[in-house]
Amino acid sequence: MPLSHAKLWKAVDNLARREGLTPSALARRAGLDATSFNPSKRFGAGDPPRPRWPSTESVTLVLQATGVSLADFAALAEDAPERPATVPLLGLAKAGDDGFFDDAGLPTGDGWDQTELPQAKDTLFSMTIDGDSMSPLYREGDRVLVDQEETRVRRGDRVVVRLMTGETVAKEVASLTSRAVTLASINPDYPPRIVPRRDIEWMARILWVSQ
Repeated sequence: MPLSHAKLWKAVDNLARREGLTPSALARRAGLDATSFNPSKRFGAGDPPRPRWPSTESVTLVLQATGVSLADFAALAEDAPERPATVPLLGLAKAGDDGFFDDAGLPTGDGWDQTELPQAKDTLFSMTIDGDSMSPLYREGDRVLVDQEETRVRRGDRVVVRLMTGETVAKEVASLTSRAVTLASINPDYPPRIVPRRDIEWMARILWVSQ
């Protein structure tokens, strides 16, 4: 079914909301002018105002920038997606300036960005830290959040590794090659372990820790 003017703009707004963006930020992500999707651009002069439609090129650029199919974009004209859960985000250096916290120490003002929280899905799970090999970074009883989709790791990443023997450990990647991974502990009492890749069942990055 052809999209009406109102539904086409609704799809743009819903896509921006699903990505955790404003329409202006969505336009910038697609390489467009930041005002391309502003409400003031959606109607022209006249009585009644003449509807203005987003160009085919701008819609195509937005779909490419977000990885959304045309069919999914059309569906967004009907349904408002759930907005990603976010919390205020501010750099530590900037936090020293006035105007970012109220008297209770809570975020205030307009200078905050947003950081998106992981949403529940089948590949996301939590594990409890045992032992003291990662102390003082992770203490026994801390809970770490791991995503099985986050399997591309780099040197310096904190990871949960499950070995073919069933042993599961939280470590830091000290080095990795195509043949082996060196897993380091924060606690100096525990020496690094060099583990052949063939002995690793899976390895995933730690996203969050609850202490």
